[in-house]
Amino acid sequence: MTEQVQEPLWSPSERQKAVIEKLRELSELDGVSGAEGPVREWIRAQIEARPPKGSFTIESDPLGNLLVRVGEEKPGPRIMVAAHMDEVGLMITAVEDDGLLRFRPVGGIDPRILPAQVFRIGEKRVPGVVGGKPIHLQKPEEQKKAYRLEELYIDIGAKSRAEAEAVVQVGDFAAFDAPFQVMGEGLVMGKALDDRAGCLMLLELLQEEWPAPFLAAFTVQEEVGLRGAQVAAYRLEPDAALVLEATSCADLPGVRPAGQVTRLGAGPAITFRDRTSISDALLVRLLIREAETAGLPWQWKQGTAGGNDAGAIQTQRGGVRVSSLSLPCRYLHQPGSILSLNDFEHGLELARRGLHAWARELPNGGDGR
Repeated sequence: MTEQVQEPLWSPSERQKAVIEKLRELSELDGVSGAEGPVREWIRAQIEARPPKGSFTIESDPLGNLLVRVGEEKPGPRIMVAAHMDEVGLMITAVEDDGLLRFRPVGGIDPRILPAQVFRIGEKRVPGVVGGKPIHLQKPEEQKKAYRLEELYIDIGAKSRAEAEAVVQVGDFAAFDAPFQVMGEGLVMGKALDDRAGCLMLLELLQEEWPAPFLAAFTVQEEVGLRGAQVAAYRLEPDAALVLEATSCADLPGVRPAGQVTRLGAGPAITFRDRTSISDALLVRLLIREAETAGLPWQWKQGTAGGNDAGAIQTQRGGVRVSSLSLPCRYLHQPGSILSLNDFEHGLELARRGLHAWARELPNGGDGR
């Protein structure tokens, strides 16, 4: 039988093809919070293949952050740019006698999406599917309710505890088993685009020539409490920091405009506040000025729930000015997140222009207020 090759729905440019391929590689790596090694190794290899301009150092700290310091000898404000490497997932907590696996979420996952989801577990990437009591065996009152976490398990096809423990151990991480897909014009879908898209933006920014110290932090364990960013900011001692993120996008039927948080394709989102931080007013004004001067689309992140690495960076040492630039992403923390390539490109250009403005106009050290 001849394999049928599906024709693409649209023809990406050469630049878009390059971005798509990098996003595909990053999305399909597994890096649940606390097990970011494959992502860190991939990013380090990219940096070593295309090193930053000028003097730089690269190191991993004990928590697992990957830190790149560029041009530390230069005058000017120390500017940190952060993007987190980790993704939400599961951790195996017990192996039953019948070979089924019990688990707990790592990071914010809505339990209602878990039944029938396929995961790959541990370094061996053992395939498994989340199951629960079949609906035809449930009582009528049970059928009206979502599964509770304790009612779910992962089935890897093992017939006994011994058979399961031959390939999976308690403490192993499980990541969504979801292939990266190119969708309608300018859109892609995959897991972990929060925040592998931000990681790719940061890799691109490392190719710039910066007039002031540029401190790149690919952070760990953002999804479980902003832990990596706290350590990274303490080590790097920045004056100001920009967090590159993916954020919720709910531009969907039945959601009022003010509740949509962001809209796909409307440009990167600037945060004025969220649950963990209040953005520095001067940094925000400079980002907006650069966007409007260059004619770049941008939008406010309208919700104030959630948080990101800015919340941990802001309070380190003597305090750090922070702001966040986020890419709208539908179905965040699910295996099929959708991202706009136009938002990616506009976000990258705004980050580039905004950071150059910060380097020119922010004071070196104290806040200068």
